Amino acid sequence: QLQLVESGGGLVQPGGSLRLSCAASGFSLGYYATGWFRQAPGKEREGVSCISLRGGTTNYADSVRGRFTVSRDNAKNTVYLQMNSLKPEDTAVYFCAAYRPSGIIAQDRCVMTLKPYDYWGQGTQVIVSS
Repeated sequence: QLQLVESGGGLVQPGGSLRLSCAASGFSLGYYATGWFRQAPGKEREGVSCISLRGGTTNYADSVRGRFTVSRDNAKNTVYLQMNSLKPEDTAVYFCAAYRPSGIIAQDRCVMTLKPYDYWGQGTQVIVSS
């Protein structure tokens, strides 16, 4: 069974940090580009960050660039999102997702649109509040 499981969410004060983890089971995450998305109440799901399958390329939404860092450990079949300097507007359910890129060039890229992600986790709640 192919599965992505997020963990690491919680309640944190503004200015604090959290590290989210996304663990894959049933498939090798090293063949997949991976993205982090978030969805706040009443809002559409949006791309936060992504990382290419070997980690050579990372992308960030303008709202988190300089505060969030995505990384991956393919040996552990896990992708991480380090979130620093958190703000109340970062409050959302965070999802990780994966897709298998086709072609050599695509393997060094990643995208933050919902399509073409095929596999999604169940999400982890992040609340930034004092």
